Amino acid sequence: MQITLDDQARSWLEKAHRFAVEELIPCEVEAEMNAGKLPAATTSRHKKMAIELGFSAMDVPASHGGLELRSVDQVAVWEQLGRVTNALCWCFSEPHAWMFDACNEAQLEEYILPLMDGSRKECYAITEQESGSDVRIDSTAHKTDGGYRINGEKWYVTSANHADYFFLQAKLADGPHAGSDALFLVDIASPGVEVVDTPLFSHTFDAHHPTYRYTDVFVPAKNILGEEGDGMTFSHSWFRRERLMIAARNCGAAARLIEEASEFAKSRIIGGEALIEKQMIQSMLADSVTDYWAARLITYEAAAAHDRGDDVKSLHAQCSIAKLHASEAANRIADRAVQIFGGRGYMRENAAERFFRELRVDRIWEGTSEVQRLIIARALAKRGLDGI
Repeated sequence: MQITLDDQARSWLEKAHRFAVEELIPCEVEAEMNAGKLPAATTSRHKKMAIELGFSAMDVPASHGGLELRSVDQVAVWEQLGRVTNALCWCFSEPHAWMFDACNEAQLEEYILPLMDGSRKECYAITEQESGSDVRIDSTAHKTDGGYRINGEKWYVTSANHADYFFLQAKLADGPHAGSDALFLVDIASPGVEVVDTPLFSHTFDAHHPTYRYTDVFVPAKNILGEEGDGMTFSHSWFRRERLMIAARNCGAAARLIEEASEFAKSRIIGGEALIEKQMIQSMLADSVTDYWAARLITYEAAAAHDRGDDVKSLHAQCSIAKLHASEAANRIADRAVQIFGGRGYMRENAAERFFRELRVDRIWEGTSEVQRLIIARALAKRGLDGI
């Protein structure tokens, strides 16, 4: 079974597949055994190659020197990069199309376009200690002469240890839009920005997820995105795209897990026959293939819906469906793969073990599986099955 992709999408898929298989996957075990780190020369080579391949310009409008690829093309790339463990595919920054709607020309020149050549690195300071399905934002932005003063704390600021600025969401504390959210560009080196903690997580990534405290951090007025109160609009755009690409990465992870587990099962001899001939193993592999193909079909259809220009509310629901199904499916597949490998599957040098840990967070970040179910159910209640 193959999803029908045109020549352009197939070309991007093959390009990303080669990069993943030839450059990144061979470095996984070294990264796993060294706290996620690779030698600086290797990291620099991966970053340079990814940029040269065009991955950092995929979602950038042609008017700003980007490739302006379709969502289907980008899903094809991230699906293949998702075959890689240890977040080694995060070796490049990637400006997103929504940023070109949110940012003015000065902001684009200073903060966004430099992401394409790797001269700057962003991170997202959105989540807070009490954040959950209610999207709680307690960080505040008080108006002051020439800008705003930010106070608050942000958790799980992914890749902040490699970044030089935040996209930071805060609640406006005064003025006509008091109580609404705003999004700001905040330099990490700004006075008042403090790392509170860098917690350890189940995965072995060189990209950390620190906690930051902001104490009277001055942000010039020129660094607010859009108008006051526009913050959630931009955050929703960011979440939609991230959920779709998480789904794509989970499809890639699922494919690799099935391939490696089935190859092992063919070579492992138990009681005089290959493990893959055992019906309980066949059942696990069959369920995994079914999970994988359903996830892939949903994900590529959601991408095609973006390229068709479907209603944004429908796109929001479809991205939730894709993330929900693909992340849950990939976790089931990883669990089965570990079981098929047996003791070997519990070794850190085995990709199944690493995926078993790494994929778990995809059911949590950018909206938990439970949040995705709420979004889908609310879309159904408001617009009916045909409106999703």
